[in-house]
Order: sequence, then structure tokens, then C-alpha cells
Amino acid sequence: MFETSKPMLGIDLNNTVKSKIAYIDDVPYSLIPGETILSFVRRNLGGDLVPTLCDAPNLDPFGSCRVCSVDVALVQNGNAKAMASCHTPVMENAYIYPTSKRIQKLRKNIIELVLTDHPLDCLTCEVNNNCELQHVAAQVGVRDVRYPDGKTHLDRKKDLSHPYMTSDMSKCINCFRCVRACDEVQGQFVLSMAGRGFDSHIVKGTEQTFFESDCVSCGACAQACPTSAISDVFESKSIVAKEKTRTVCTYCGVGCNLEVATINGAIKSIQAPYDAAVNAGHTCLKGRYAFQFYNHPERLRTPLIKKEGEFVTATWEEAYDFIADKLNEVKAKYGADAIGGISSARCTNEENYLMQKFIRTVIGTNNIDSCARVCHSPTALGMQRTFGTGAATNSVIDIQYTDCIMVIGANPTDGHPVTGAKLKQFAMKGKPSIVIDPRRTEMANYATYHLQLKPGTNVALLNMMLYYIIQEQLEDQSFIESRTAGYEDFKQHVLAFDINELEAITGVDKALVRQAAIAYASAPNAMSFHGLGVTEHSQGTFTVMLIADLAMITGNIGRRGVGVNPLRGQNNVQGAADMGCQPHQGAGYYDVTNPEYHAKYESFYGVSLPNYIGLKIPQMYDAAIDGKFKALWLMGEDNVQTDPNTNKVKEALNKLDLLVVQELFMTETAKMAHVILPAASFLEKSGTFTNGERRIQRVQKVVEPIAGTKTDGQIMVEIMNKMGGHEKDYDPKHLLEEISQIVPFFAGVKWDELGENGKQWPVLTDGSDTEILHIDSFKMGKGQFKKATWQESTELTDHKKDFPFILTTNRELEHYNCGAQTRRTGNADILLTDTLMIHPMDAANHMIENGDMVCIESARGKIDVKAKITDEVKPGILSSTFHYPEVSMNILTSSVTDTDALCPEYKVCAVRIRKSKGKYKLV
Repeated sequence: MFETSKPMLGIDLNNTVKSKIAYIDDVPYSLIPGETILSFVRRNLGGDLVPTLCDAPNLDPFGSCRVCSVDVALVQNGNAKAMASCHTPVMENAYIYPTSKRIQKLRKNIIELVLTDHPLDCLTCEVNNNCELQHVAAQVGVRDVRYPDGKTHLDRKKDLSHPYMTSDMSKCINCFRCVRACDEVQGQFVLSMAGRGFDSHIVKGTEQTFFESDCVSCGACAQACPTSAISDVFESKSIVAKEKTRTVCTYCGVGCNLEVATINGAIKSIQAPYDAAVNAGHTCLKGRYAFQFYNHPERLRTPLIKKEGEFVTATWEEAYDFIADKLNEVKAKYGADAIGGISSARCTNEENYLMQKFIRTVIGTNNIDSCARVCHSPTALGMQRTFGTGAATNSVIDIQYTDCIMVIGANPTDGHPVTGAKLKQFAMKGKPSIVIDPRRTEMANYATYHLQLKPGTNVALLNMMLYYIIQEQLEDQSFIESRTAGYEDFKQHVLAFDINELEAITGVDKALVRQAAIAYASAPNAMSFHGLGVTEHSQGTFTVMLIADLAMITGNIGRRGVGVNPLRGQNNVQGAADMGCQPHQGAGYYDVTNPEYHAKYESFYGVSLPNYIGLKIPQMYDAAIDGKFKALWLMGEDNVQTDPNTNKVKEALNKLDLLVVQELFMTETAKMAHVILPAASFLEKSGTFTNGERRIQRVQKVVEPIAGTKTDGQIMVEIMNKMGGHEKDYDPKHLLEEISQIVPFFAGVKWDELGENGKQWPVLTDGSDTEILHIDSFKMGKGQFKKATWQESTELTDHKKDFPFILTTNRELEHYNCGAQTRRTGNADILLTDTLMIHPMDAANHMIENGDMVCIESARGKIDVKAKITDEVKPGILSSTFHYPEVSMNILTSSVTDTDALCPEYKVCAVRIRKSKGKYKLV
């Protein structure tokens, strides 16, 4: 059934050693040292010659079914021995006979025995004509079963308890593929084999249902299962679709490839391609199952204009005329700088490029920003200051080559599940792993060192690690001397710290920090990953600089298994920034105030452009409240629900003369708009996304846009042309040609050459791409050590007396930011609402029980939310999400921002709590 089989880890398929051969049916073929017989046969003769049942491309060889057995002899036509080819390494000069009569008889006998204990109801089975057991049975020539009918020993009743996962264990053949997928791919260990002999059977948890178990609904077991024993509500394996489209997931920055099956223009199921470089046959529940939103009844399907406080339907032409007239009126009366745009990291590179081009070349202002800057601007700024480039230095594949990982301010098993599964499995194997997080996350449970610091003290803790590395003389002096600048001054700054004071600030035992620092610095290769728990702080930029300092002081830059790797929150955070959706840098990160770059942009676009920095989102709000900012265009962003200090956001938006919102649904922000333009989802458009490892991948349209909607790119084109532009209809191929001429690291990017797995920028003009940055030098020549000193957030200095608790925000696996999409899928049946994590001690002190409603209040407002009592947080620390508008968590969060990048400080919010009325049972 599979064209390829996974070789043993570390095998380079391009490194054939011609001096070594083995024989298949007496014909010599060159072998690759260490590859299995199955890989050897399939590589040379194709994928279907040797059948298998327990083998899968993304699983380690197992050898339980023996259907893959082949005859192996040491001499030609010599005495042969039957061997399981899937896990037996091929021997030099061996003679392999994959289809000898003896082997054919053996395979047929094995399948007959399997079928004696399997329901022979193929014609009514959901996977009829798409079942591996059925295929293999036909392949080995089984037409009837010679043995007496067995009695299926398992209850035929299906497990239908879960919104997505289903099982019918009467169809199970005990191949262990589901167990291994759960273990090896997801690392969840939910499935196992119970019983002995004839009573052997697969169980979930402790003989539970899918819903009762710890299943995370990734679907790896369903995709691995060769029958219909484990499936899903979409009956994904039953789909024999004529059309399958490969595209890229939109739910986080990992960039998983998806294979979407459609019949008659309707999406039926999603699987994960085994040959995907990013996810190799794996997705999370959002990528695999949360697609039902695309044709949900609540999709916006016509332009809407607000008249006398009510939305009325309009034609596209009427909407464009209304918008253009208003924008021209504002521009004439207040100037171009009274207008701005906020682009979206959920949209394609090409759409983001058009958005910033519209704001800059048609409107005539640099007031362009995006959620990419809201969440990861400290990453870009901090890494640009230290390395010269604000992007991941390495690739996710480097996890295979590292000796130590450090995860700081990120919960990857929830926020970036496919990469998170890789990191979790690294830690579960007992390899050195460091987690720096105020919460005891899933990763922290497996980490060698969990540094559970007080929110807002990242700078202090990283200075502690740097202090101990210097004190223990674990610096990489050679790297420091040859590749960096500013070290001596930096060293003296770090050594001047009072380590006991830093210990008190962070709340982390200095001895534990010392151990973690030594582990990181002593590892031959150490790799760091950071997320929004680093960036969304008042000192986010400084924290990123110190992470970069850690990498440089230990020489962990420029090779396999090392580096600084930001985990991007949304699918195209990297791309939106690359395309120039920030007020201080245009496409390609050129400084808009630099005369040389300003002239370059004006020459390229053929218009006069402003040469000063525009407004960032917080500044837009302030200017709107002050009456200086009058019109705002939002593309795919729900700022009311997701930006901090909701009441201030609403106040600012209410002051606007024009608010235009492009959206899929009637979000909290869309409700405040003057004009709503119905946009297309990622399943209805083409373009490119750039994932967290700089990989530019093709997003390919799966279905036509819902009637009445348009792609965000086409909307941009049409409004630009309405207001005097000269754009062609939205076409990613054409736009990439333009982008490649102005964005230097896209110079060699061509739509037709991106292939299935994309390319990692910088892409040179010859089309070659780059897996690892800074191999020989940094963009700025030498890396720059940057020092930082901890300062307490003004949110705490101003409010902690009256609001003694610290609230920090997080994301849950089942939902995505504002949840507008996932709340309209089965995910909403798994995670029903936002909850507040509260330590048992704090709960007891406030007479709060699990499921009680808690009134939580900050200096900006108060809300009610359900309590989830847990020791995942320390006393005095609270944590929650903002997926549900009914809760409106961001009413509480502040307008405090990173001092340099103006990234909002979601992670430190001073609050107080009390028990509220009403009690709900947590599910």
C-alpha cells in the first residue's frame, strides 16, 4: 500500500555505497549500510512487491505480522531462511527472494489465520476498497479461508463516545500500529495491548472509552490502522476520493502539510502526508479534524454596511464605493496618517504583501501593523540586534541531532502540537531538557529541570544561567573570540549580579538554576525554543537577547542540533513580518527611514512614500481615542477579543469614522465595523505560508470560496484598483514574482519550484534554500552580546497592593486564539469554555471549589470564569485562556507593552479574586 518504507534513523538515501551490493532474485543492487531488507527491496523494485500489515512509513520497524517475510540465502540458490524484512538489516552479498513459492504460501497462511478472527463483512464495512487487510489478502491470493470460522472474541459495539475518534475492535488484527502511533508519533501512550493469547486486545487507558481516556485526538492511530478498528466520525479511511489536494494547516506556526479529500466540491476528510518534511504523517486534532467551520451556516456570505446602527446587505461594488469615499474623505480632511491597516498572520504571504502595499502606496502612510508584531516583535527585534536576522536559526529536524533542549515561555504540546510531540519524546527518553515556565506544563512533567519562575522574571532567571556558565568557565572561548563582539563588557555586567537577589526575584532555587545552566552549557549541542511566554512581557525584547546570548556564549549557533528557535503562534507570523506588515520596516525588513532603502521602495513601487515610522497597534488606539486617527482596515483579526484591555480597544474603535473588517464570521470586532467584507478561508484560496523554521510552503485551494465571499487577496486588489491602483487579479504565482524582486531572501522563490515541501529562506537566485543560518558568520558580521537588567513590570508596581494575584494567559490544545473557527467544530465539544487555573491553597483561602464561578478583577474591569483547581500553578499565580467571547478574559489584561517593540504584556496582569455566584461542573 505504501510506496516507501521508513529507513533506519540516520540513513542517507543519497549515500549509496557502490562497492557493497545485495541481490534480489539474483539481480545485484547497491545497498545502503544499515537499511532494512524491506527498504532495500522497495527502493529498488517499488512499493508493492512485499506486502505488510504492521509496517507504516512513520513508525519504527516492528515485525509482528510476518507478512513481509522474504527468503534470504547467503549464496545463490542456497539454503534460505524466512526473515521479517521490515526490521532485518540487509546483509552485504545476501540473496533475497521476495516472492518464492515458500514465501507466498507462508504469507497466504498468515492472512488466512488473521481472517479466521476477523468479520468477513467487507461489502458493508466503511473501509471497503480502501482497506489494507483487504488489499493484502487479495495480493497474496486469499479467495477463501481453509480454517474453521473463528468466533470474533471482541464486542462488536462501536465506541462512539468521542466527537472525532471511533473504534470497532472486532475489526482489530493486533498489528500494534495504533499503539505504536500513539507512542512513537504522539507520545501519549493512551493505547496498549491487554490480555494474553486469544484474549489479546487493544485498550484505551484503563479499558476506557476514547472520550474518557487521555486521548488528544491527533488521529495518528486512525491513520495508522490498516482496517476500520480505529477510525473517526468522518470515516476518513472510507474516502476513495478522486480529488486530493495538498495544502498547509492554518492553526499554528508548525506548518503541517494536509492532504484534503473532496468529493463533488465538498471536503470529506483530512489526512497527513507521510512524505511531509514538517509533519511526516502527523497532525493535531485541529489540523486533521477542525475543518467543519469552512461551510458553517454562520459564515458571512455578503458585504454588510452599518446604517443607523444596523447591518444591511450590500453588493461588493456598493461596499467598495462606500469604503473608497470614506477613505478619500478622511485623507482629504485629516491626512493619510489618520488611516491605518492591521494585517493578519493567518493570511498568505501574498495577501499580507498586498495589504502593506495598499496602505503604503495607495493610502500613503506607514500605519501598517499585524498580529505578527503583536506576538513576536520582541523576537524579531531581539534577534536582529544580536544575530542580524530575526528568524529561527535552525529547523525542527535538528531535534534529532541535539543533546539538550531548552523550552522557555512555551507550552508546545498545546500550542504547537506536532513539534511539541517531538520535544516531549526527546524529554521522555531521559535526555537533558530544561523547561522555564510559571506553569507545570506537560513538557515540564518530563523535563530534567523545571525552572518554575514567577511571571515577568525571565530576564532575571536567564542572567542567573549566564552567571553560572561564566562562573563554571563553560564558555566557548573559541566561538566568542572568532564570532562575537562585546563579550568582556557583557561578562562583567553579568558577574556583578547578586545571585541571591535574582533567586528571590524569580522564586527559583539557585542550585536548580545552576544545574540547568551547566546541563545546557555542557551539552555538545543545545537547542532552545521560545514562545509567547518570552515575548509578551514588558521585557520581551531583552529576554530574547539573553536567549541569543546563551547560544553565543556556549557556541550553540551555526550547525545541526543547536540555535535559537521561536515557536510562532499563528501559521504565518514569520511571513507577515517578512512581507513588511510593520510600521518601521517594509517588505524584506528594510528600514523605512533609511534614505537608501526609502529610495529603493519609491523606485520599485513608482510612487512617493512616507519616510518616517508609522503607528503600531497600541499607538493607533491611543491616536483614535485622542481623535487623531480616523479610519482602520482590519484583515482577519478579532482585536476586540484578542487584544489586551478590551474596554480600551472598544473605546478606540468606537471613535473611528470608518472601521472595515474582512472576516469569516461575525466576530466581536466585526460587530463594531462600519463595513464587513466576507472573506475566504485557507481552504478556499491559494498562496504561501512561511512557517516557524522559515519554510515557504504552497497553500493550494481545496474548494471554491463560499458563494458571496472573496479571498483576502482579491479584496485587496479590488479596493486598490478602486482607489487608483493598477493590480492584476489575485494570483500567488504572479505576486511571488514581484515579491522576489524586493524581498532579498525570496530572490529565488518561484511558485512552480516550491514543490511539496517548500523551501527555507533565504532562497538564492539559483533556487537553493537554507536549512541553517549563521554557519560561518552572522548577517552583521559578528554576533553582538547584549546585556539586560531585570525590572518589574509597571503593571505590578502600580497595582499589586490592591490586586495581589498575577494572572498569566495561555492557549489550550483544542482552540486557536479567539476560537472563531474551532468553536464551530467538534473541538467545542471537547473544551467547552475558558477556565481559571488556581492553586488549591488559594482556592481554599477563598472558599472556591472546582467548577465554582470566580469573579476575577483587575484595575480595568472584572469577569466571571469557572475555577479549575490545580497545582500546575504556584500559589499566587493564576492562568487562563481567551478562546470564548462570553468570558472576555482580555477585559482584565493591561495596556503595558514591551518597552522597545510595544508587544502587549499578556503574561503579567495584577488581579484579585473572590467566589462568585453559581456553580458549574467542569467537563
